[in-house]
Parts: sequence; C-alpha cells; structure tokens
Amino acid sequence: MQSAAASAALGAAPYAGAQTPVRGAAERAAAGEHVQSVTLNVNGRPYVLALEPRVTLLDALREYIGLTGTKKGCDRGQCGACTVLANGRRINSCLSLAMAHDGHDIVSVEGLERAGRPHAVQAAFVEHDAFQCGYCTPGQICSAVGMLAEAAAGAPSAVTPDVRKLAGLQLTDDEIRERLSGNICRCGAYPNIVAAVKKAGGIA
Repeated sequence: MQSAAASAALGAAPYAGAQTPVRGAAERAAAGEHVQSVTLNVNGRPYVLALEPRVTLLDALREYIGLTGTKKGCDRGQCGACTVLANGRRINSCLSLAMAHDGHDIVSVEGLERAGRPHAVQAAFVEHDAFQCGYCTPGQICSAVGMLAEAAAGAPSAVTPDVRKLAGLQLTDDEIRERLSGNICRCGAYPNIVAAVKKAGGIA
C-alpha cells in the first residue's frame, strides 16, 4: 500500500496514455455532439481537444489527455482531491469547465518534477509519510505547492495574526492547516502532511 501511495505522491508515468480523443471534432459533430476546440497547455505540453462545453477540466485531464494523477473524489469541490494549478493558482478542477482554461497553463501532479527529480513538496511527502491510502495525495501536493507560493507572496489567511505584517510571514501549524483546509484526508494523515509542508517550505 505504501508503494502505491508513494507513486501517487510522485504522479503516474507522465503522458503514458496521453492523447487527443479517439474521435475527432468532425466525426463527433457528425454524430450530433456539440463540440468545440480547446487548447490546454498541460505540464508544458499543448493539447488540442474537441470537447463538449460541459466537460470539466478534471475530466479533460483524466479522460481525454490520460493524466490520471488528478483524482475525482466528491465531484463537488468539497474534498480537494482534484486540485491542480491553473496559471499558478490552485483550483478544484472538478468545478472548472475545460473551456474556461483555453490557452491557460495547467500543472497537475505529473508536471511538478523537473529533470526527473521530484518537486520539494513531493519529496517531503515521501520523507514524512504524509499519506496513507494516497488517494488525496496528488491534490494535497498541488495545493501545498500553490499555498507555499501564495504565502511567499504575502497572502494572508483567516488565522494570520496581523495582516499588516505579512513580510516574513511564518507558516505555523495553524497557518498551514487553515491554508490547506480545502483538502481533506479521510485517513487522517494531517500531522505528517503539516510536517511535510513545513519541510518543503524550509521551516523544519
């Protein structure tokens, strides 16, 4: 189980099943489907897809591009398992239509590593065993990456003691828990998740 969770932390093999939909736009239109062309720049690679306007970014990533690291949990924006980065901002991909991200830069858990080396957050999650079943882990990691960038830019949270003093903001356990509160771990690995985020942020 731990090896499965670790592979969730690092992401599936990038682009293993990545492809445009089997049926092209013309063929799908002939079948009566209302499709539009959209270009998603995912993990540094452009994908031109023929999608119905109702297709979510989550389904575009999983079903059309083949990047299954991003998980479908609640499909209602309540659990955070589907968190990805869109133009550097963390979002719930299950609540966002793919069409709304035409031309945007999307980063999923598979795109965090650089030159074959895991992102600092991914490495910290593995080092601190910040997972159990691993299902929420990709969303937790993407959210943590986005959160650390937000904190570095001086964004306050609901528990920031003094929003007038954001320079050198310290990410305490309370700050980290509040800032990641949109990501639920049903296994309850929160202490290790906090420890991993502190390690990745250079706090511990």
